[in-house]
Amino acid sequence: MVKISEQTSTQVATQMQATAKKRRIGILGGTFNPPHLGHLVIADQVATQLGLDQVLFMPDAEPPHVDRKLAIPAVDRVAMVQAAIKDNPRFKLELTEVQRGGKSYSYDTMLQLTREHPENQYYFIIGGDMVAYLPKWYRIDDLLKLVQFVGVCRQGFTRESPYPVLWVDVPSIGISSTMIRDQVRRGQSVRYLVPTMVDLYIKEHLLYRD
Repeated sequence: MVKISEQTSTQVATQMQATAKKRRIGILGGTFNPPHLGHLVIADQVATQLGLDQVLFMPDAEPPHVDRKLAIPAVDRVAMVQAAIKDNPRFKLELTEVQRGGKSYSYDTMLQLTREHPENQYYFIIGGDMVAYLPKWYRIDDLLKLVQFVGVCRQGFTRESPYPVLWVDVPSIGISSTMIRDQVRRGQSVRYLVPTMVDLYIKEHLLYRD
């Protein structure tokens, strides 16, 4: 169920009416180290509940907050995302940040995408825990002119925000990339935690092993 905070509902409704004729595109960015079923559930639930035409999975080139020893090369992360989403026609791969290289600000990325694709209205999907950090995002006020933020509800985090955030309820999936890397490192199975093709890729390329 989609919920919007009272103070922003009118603003969001106005924006959605103004962009009704545009293609509605979700953006799910991240390190995807590796991609797992939780990512797919979030993308599918948001796409379905908001009636999005497409969700773009956008791996970053250089993870800003991850131990570099654990952040495998982008080429492997891209290959796993591609394998994970290939059976869903509504999911696509977006390589803007990987192709640019280095650390990317969301504002710079979305400015580029909106200029290249003015026919799209973008819905930037973030975890509920990240909403509280929006005031610290680079050029957040300018970014808000380019995208509609979508907050994925997570237990323990408030839905309140000074910004116009669309809130979407998503089933809680207790899976994280950190957990999967630890499982692989210990020689444990990650079957049913990641898509089958991602599991095979990890094994074939001996990823996440000491």
